[in-house]
Amino acid sequence: MEQRTLLALMVFSSLIILSETIDQKPAIEIYSLHVDCKVTSRFAHTVITSKIVNRANESQEATFEVELPKTAFITNFSMSIDGEVYPGIIKEKAAAQNEYDTAVSQGQSAGLVKITDRKLEKFHVSVNIAATSKVTFELTYEELLKRQLGKYELLIKVQPKQLVKHFQIDVHIFEPQGIHFLETDSTFMTNELTEALTTVQNETKAHISFKPTLDQQKKNSELGETLLNGDFVVRYDVKREATAGDIQIVNGYFVHYFAPQEMPVFPKNVIFVIDRSGSMTGRKIEQTRDALLKILQDLRPEDHFSFITFNNKVVEWKSSLLPATEENVASAAALVQTLTARGGTDINGALLTAVGMLEQAEGLPERSVSMIILLTDGQPTSGERNVEVIQENVQKAINGKYALFCLGFGFDVSYKFLEKMALSNGGIARRIYENADAALQLQGFYQEVATPILMQIEMQYPENSIEGLTKNNFKLFFEGSEIIVSGKISDELELLPVEIKAQSHTSNLTLTEEANVKEKEQVFQNQKYIFGNFIERLWAYLNIQQLLEKAISAQEEDQKALEAQALDLSLQYSFVTPLTSMVVTKPQQQEELANKPTEADNEKPSSLPAGASFKRFHSRMRSEDDSGTHRLMGGLRGVSRFREAVIAQPIANEYPQLLLQLPRQNERICLNIDKRAQTSVHLLSDPEQGLTVTGKLGHGINHFVQFDINYVNPPVQIHVYTHAILVSYNNNNSWLSWAKSASSTIQGLRVSVEKERSVTASLPDTVTVKISLVRFPDDFLGLYFLDTERFSDKVTGVLGQFYSKAQLESDSSNDQSAVERLLRVSGSEHKVSRLHKKDYRLKSDSEPVSCWSIDLTP
Repeated sequence: MEQRTLLALMVFSSLIILSETIDQKPAIEIYSLHVDCKVTSRFAHTVITSKIVNRANESQEATFEVELPKTAFITNFSMSIDGEVYPGIIKEKAAAQNEYDTAVSQGQSAGLVKITDRKLEKFHVSVNIAATSKVTFELTYEELLKRQLGKYELLIKVQPKQLVKHFQIDVHIFEPQGIHFLETDSTFMTNELTEALTTVQNETKAHISFKPTLDQQKKNSELGETLLNGDFVVRYDVKREATAGDIQIVNGYFVHYFAPQEMPVFPKNVIFVIDRSGSMTGRKIEQTRDALLKILQDLRPEDHFSFITFNNKVVEWKSSLLPATEENVASAAALVQTLTARGGTDINGALLTAVGMLEQAEGLPERSVSMIILLTDGQPTSGERNVEVIQENVQKAINGKYALFCLGFGFDVSYKFLEKMALSNGGIARRIYENADAALQLQGFYQEVATPILMQIEMQYPENSIEGLTKNNFKLFFEGSEIIVSGKISDELELLPVEIKAQSHTSNLTLTEEANVKEKEQVFQNQKYIFGNFIERLWAYLNIQQLLEKAISAQEEDQKALEAQALDLSLQYSFVTPLTSMVVTKPQQQEELANKPTEADNEKPSSLPAGASFKRFHSRMRSEDDSGTHRLMGGLRGVSRFREAVIAQPIANEYPQLLLQLPRQNERICLNIDKRAQTSVHLLSDPEQGLTVTGKLGHGINHFVQFDINYVNPPVQIHVYTHAILVSYNNNNSWLSWAKSASSTIQGLRVSVEKERSVTASLPDTVTVKISLVRFPDDFLGLYFLDTERFSDKVTGVLGQFYSKAQLESDSSNDQSAVERLLRVSGSEHKVSRLHKKDYRLKSDSEPVSCWSIDLTP
């Protein structure tokens, strides 16, 4: 029987997940795992090496997975099998894709990298290794660490799920400016594991090593379970002087870091433009309310602010911006608490209204920063729907005077549309992932832009002596962040002069600095663990990032020229970027492609390209009454107001946690459970069927990642995970993989797996249990039942009660478009709302389905 071992390591800005799924007595053993991270002046070079041996008497498949930051570029990958090396080769993406389209059409995987999280993307490769053979995987990637809120953070999430004989994490930090502070933290550290952690630090260097022995890793001396399960965090910042920043030079390339401190903060004039269309209903609008209430408390007294909310109607909270006094903040908080979702999405009208409010504002501080923060979860379905026209309208209206920040909530938005609009108007775009911490994501973004301390920053260098200068003009600088400029110095230059011009809240600034080239180059000589050409690679990395960003908002002809420059640099410095691919060659000449996905690639299949118009889901949207259109403080007033809240989106919301069909009623229920992650939820129990089902919610994804199915006769337990399925019977365990279709029968109980799709448990005269596997955007599981008429009247549980004691109140008006009804379950009444959701029982690209949505707390 073929077994499969999964090793996953996740690293971003310093975040690494080490995770592995194996049999209780693994034939494939990972005997060595080493993460070696060298951080030199913020530029991180990480090498992950995993050594595996197949101790079985037959061939086995091993899968190597690494979750790395979206901002990182893979630079090298190789497999070494019994001494033969299989390297990855980086080529132009278009050429590589054409070359291997035939392999894709034949069903071979051609996408070794996919986005898995708001910060992460996953690299994975599988290889079959012969009995007693060894394989070594090695992956290298590089990134420039970004300073946020005054610190750099290395978060290492450790989850090996087995004891590893040689387990080691090394983090080397070298900061010539000096290390201002350094701290480590961990959620799994015990007294024994603390002995495996060492930190050696001096003025400019630090070496953090974590090297637990097998005994230190053990939870229990008698069991083989590991303690290594949680977060390991390194945080640090560098020393800074009140000068024009710090210049570092190596091999003719320079990097200039500028992060002024203790400067007065500009007053802000901020307009929050909030989507309250029908697709924001439920958790999205609740999380938006929670975030806005916290953000209101963070406004400074000298700030001015206002709110604009929109669906197919645009509503101004006030006709002008108000100072952030206690009274005005309290009034705004009252508004936020009444926000409800309904109707279409007029993004164009809302943004133009916000610009108009800033244009007409009076009494604002003379030196202040004006910004618009847009939060939307959908496509433009009302007013102007052509995204190119909207982008043009907004850019013309703003005309360089204000910064526009665009937050896209979930995956129904066109991120490409929002990103181009933000970058064209001095801001940035960010996707807010629909996880349990969405409110914290919103607050975190606001904190990053809440304290502007400089504007109109110009970093000036001698034109004739510098080549390939990266971006050196910046519209805004926020406290706790950092400006980085890099370039190539001509051979004859001995002194590198720098002049910085900027506007602060109180005055215009001019800062100067002069760096001695030879003296600066001496700093990095004889540093034994520093890779010597790191500033040149940093320069290439920064150039590629900025060229690709600039191409997003450029005209088509300029866009091609910018991408051509970025491609040349990517190939020259061996970076896997959105323009290149790594060709991974495996034994038997099998080849796969590792492409670099972008956030814009991480879209629902139904997202439309830029320039397209978005049509209404219904031919005509139900209009709102005047009180709902022009007054936000009224809130909901009875069922009649609910009946106006038609969900009229072109694209469905996310998947529900659970889906079921009500017995004897042709009605579909979408059920969401408010329960803490990783606690067991009793979903269903039927003593006459001899069946019990429980489930566990995942961390941060608000979906089930584990289901446990228990049968009385035969006494079988089926544990379904997102990585594999474990079938237990009479103390015998058998693992089934999602990677291939298979089946197993135990005393009439048939367990069958459809490859990467579903697992089914069926027993004669018993309800059939089916669990779907969903891989996008997060791995999760969806439960449903077939032959539900076989449930007895004694069925119970959060889900089970719907099969015996649920009745959906009939609609007396026979209105098929009604959006609220009453559902009676186990003697309780619940208001349920009609929503459109993705159906995890169907293929991922299928149309959304209508269902009655209910939230329950067990």
